[in-house]
Amino acid sequence: MIKLIVFLGNPGKTHELTRHNVGWMVAKEAYGPIAWSEKFSAKIAKDGPVHLLKPLTYMNESGRSVGLASSYFGIRSDEVLVVSDDLELDFGTIRLQQGGGLKGHNGLKSIQSSLGSGDFWRLRIGIGRPIHGSVSSFVLSRFTPEEEISLPLVLQEATKLLGRSIPAQRVLL
Repeated sequence: MIKLIVFLGNPGKTHELTRHNVGWMVAKEAYGPIAWSEKFSAKIAKDGPVHLLKPLTYMNESGRSVGLASSYFGIRSDEVLVVSDDLELDFGTIRLQQGGGLKGHNGLKSIQSSLGSGDFWRLRIGIGRPIHGSVSSFVLSRFTPEEEISLPLVLQEATKLLGRSIPAQRVLL
């Protein structure tokens, strides 16, 4: 059973609507006005037995918050679900899987290092890959106007996969 859901993103207004922050966008869609507090260098909340975590560090240091929270709450790596962007998936494609490769994602690398295992669950939200230019500039850029039209539907589908159409207590993977 999932006991910790981690939503990846970068802190600050400048990053709020960028591709790399799609994890935080899913948190907002799924949990709306839930009360977040600060602990473990993260925003943290609870929905039934499930802890919710939004690291306030930059992406490549996300593992620190995840490691602290999972240790504090006694949560195993296979009870963690990480919601993140994925360059390898076309925009709007969503994949849920346990374990697997890191696909060059520095946030996932950091989490794997902190948890000491790669067997955590991933909800991967496709953001596509740049045709031209650098990957780092692409992930820190905003979605195109066409993508912004479809983005609410993508976030709704991701929310359904989190089990938000049913009580969070029933989130089983």
